[in-house]
Amino acid sequence: MTKTAVRTTGAPAPAHTFHQGVRKGPFVQVSGQGPQDPASGEYLHPGDVAAQTTRTLENVRAIVEAAGASFDDVVMLRVYLTRREDFPVMNEAYGAFVQEHCPSGVLPSRTTVFVGLPREEMLVEIDALAITG
Repeated sequence: MTKTAVRTTGAPAPAHTFHQGVRKGPFVQVSGQGPQDPASGEYLHPGDVAAQTTRTLENVRAIVEAAGASFDDVVMLRVYLTRREDFPVMNEAYGAFVQEHCPSGVLPSRTTVFVGLPREEMLVEIDALAITG
């Protein structure tokens, strides 16, 4: 099985040290995404963790789809939050997004950790693992 880089203009361009995602066989690993606008690279929704969560998940979905999968193929999401008090608001936005984009009704597994992120304006970062049929 060949390992291939996943690229799309539907998500922000990655740093020069990694790709937006990598596919090998049925496995698709999406690099950590933040609340960036894909066209401008601008970080969106300062201070609004709900809107940042939705934008971040849209970026994840675009990369998963560019790899030939669907968001319903995601089996694991890792959420990184900067502030513990943002958890309930993030969780509500996250729940609405995954319910809408997982028509099978089987929601991805998830881990949430509290960390410092590379950019001060980022309240959330999310990566994903998808497995296609």
